[in-house]
Amino acid sequence: MLLKTFGWSFAITALGLVAAVFYGGWEAFGIVAILAVLEISLSFDNAVVNAGILKKMSAFWQKIFLTVGVLIAVFGMRLVFPVVIVAVTAKMGPIEAVDLALNNKDRYQQLVTDAHPAIAAFGGMFLLMIFLDFIFEDRDIQWLRWIERPLAKLGKVDMLAVCIALIVLLITSFTFATHAHQHGGGHADKAQTVLIAGIAGLITYMIVGGLSGFFEDRLEAEEEREHEEEEEAERTGKKKSAVVLAGQAAFFMFLYLEVLDASFSFDGVIGAFAITNDIVLMALGLGIGAMYVRSLTVYLVRQGTLDDYVYLEHGAHYAIGALAVLLMVTIQHEINEVITGLVGVVLIAWSFWSSVRRNQRLAAAEGKAGTDEKAEVSSAV
Repeated sequence: MLLKTFGWSFAITALGLVAAVFYGGWEAFGIVAILAVLEISLSFDNAVVNAGILKKMSAFWQKIFLTVGVLIAVFGMRLVFPVVIVAVTAKMGPIEAVDLALNNKDRYQQLVTDAHPAIAAFGGMFLLMIFLDFIFEDRDIQWLRWIERPLAKLGKVDMLAVCIALIVLLITSFTFATHAHQHGGGHADKAQTVLIAGIAGLITYMIVGGLSGFFEDRLEAEEEREHEEEEEAERTGKKKSAVVLAGQAAFFMFLYLEVLDASFSFDGVIGAFAITNDIVLMALGLGIGAMYVRSLTVYLVRQGTLDDYVYLEHGAHYAIGALAVLLMVTIQHEINEVITGLVGVVLIAWSFWSSVRRNQRLAAAEGKAGTDEKAEVSSAV
């Protein structure tokens, strides 16, 4: 099971490390290995959240997520995305941007760093909306009840998550503009860019997430209707439309997963520049890490880990909320990537420990109930 799920990850790791040695020797080997570990540590919460979505999808779409999705994640977000960002922000052609990335690495790194406020605003708003929608939803299982219970009541107010996200964005862009003006920097004009990028992140979440939820709801309604019809007759004659709906729902959930992965990858791509400004080594290292995150996602689904450890999904969403806040803060303040990674790891570890304790309490309660029942039978005899 482990080899089947992680087999491709092991193979890509071997190929990536060998390619690194051929490209830049043993120093490149070490850089790629460090980048892979960085990506895994920063994206573990991504895997947990992905698993919550992926478990609703068929084995076919899980396979698509591991194949086509990996190509998008590795080549799209870890290789093409940084080049596109430079091309757009520096107003140059894609070929010129690629040439800059390969032959003038310092200038390329500077341009990506200059684009960071817009990247952080887009990714931060997208991730913040994921967290807010989760925390404002009334759910049967609650982890930190003293926080989640009152927030679930507040969540009944329409569009509250959107309002809070916009308030956060306005405060961030205003303080960014004020900070730039006070220090006489040339970044005052970027406050507008931050605002536009943040709104774009919000709109992207609402479109992709909305379509995904819409088709998922339609799929559930169709399945329920078919189940009722099958109870009345052996043949319903409606299976064809159900297959089409299943494909639509799965496609939009897949699209949602890809945008989610893109938002998670922002901090990894930016953080990688603290280690190297070589676009090839960056793509190799982050690509290997992205592959493990995807394999881990599938492993969590197939093992039923989220069903066994019910607070893991809560911990991952709290980690998403923390990452969203950190991304917004990094628009004008530098934060070490170690802190970003540790926050997520600590929250997920805490939620895992809470899940284990909950399982132990339930097992103890069931054991006690079983003992009491046996005692009652014995006394009756």
